[in-house]
Amino acid sequence: MRVIIVDDSIIIREGLRHLLEAEGHHVVGSLARPEQTADAVQTHCPDVVILDVRMPPTFTDEGVRLAMSLRRTRPHLGVLVLSQYAVPEYATQLLQGGTKRIGYLLKDRILDPLQLTHALTRLSDGGTVVDPDVVGELLITRHCQDPLHQLSNREREVLHLLAEGLSDKGIAERLFLSLNTVSTHVRRIFAKLDLPAGAADNRRVLAVLTALQHRRNL
Repeated sequence: MRVIIVDDSIIIREGLRHLLEAEGHHVVGSLARPEQTADAVQTHCPDVVILDVRMPPTFTDEGVRLAMSLRRTRPHLGVLVLSQYAVPEYATQLLQGGTKRIGYLLKDRILDPLQLTHALTRLSDGGTVVDPDVVGELLITRHCQDPLHQLSNREREVLHLLAEGLSDKGIAERLFLSLNTVSTHVRRIFAKLDLPAGAADNRRVLAVLTALQHRRNL
């Protein structure tokens, strides 16, 4: 797999390069600043870009903003955002732009080469990767018990496909259902999971995060 690394720390960049190349991936770019990324992606055509959350010039959320920009301009590019700490708001921002080919992991997770490769493969295949610690923080105050037990088997299928990043139309085509039927299932999922309708709590994002947290029960 062709990968570009974007991180202002040379130690992190070289460490990631070593891990990736040991797993058989091809690091086609290693960048220190986010503004170099667009040209590098244009030149090297990577499968996945790995970004640090905090980079110059402000060291706040440059990686999140860059990831969202890349997704708008190159929807088929996998983007993995790395963070030192679990910040649920970042995951929510990333997923609000769609759930295909986007990932948010803590840096500790990528020390395992197999886990890193699994994450990159999932992104390249169109899936989503969200760190379990981040998902847990988003859901712990909202759900004390497994919220999926309330869903019917069909609603679980729909939620699973939401987590894969499919639109309502895509779900309808996959399950051979009408678009209206899928929309009804989605509304019922939101209601049964008690997901708020406010703009600050995007229900589709929270539904996807719920599915990722409880994937084994789907």
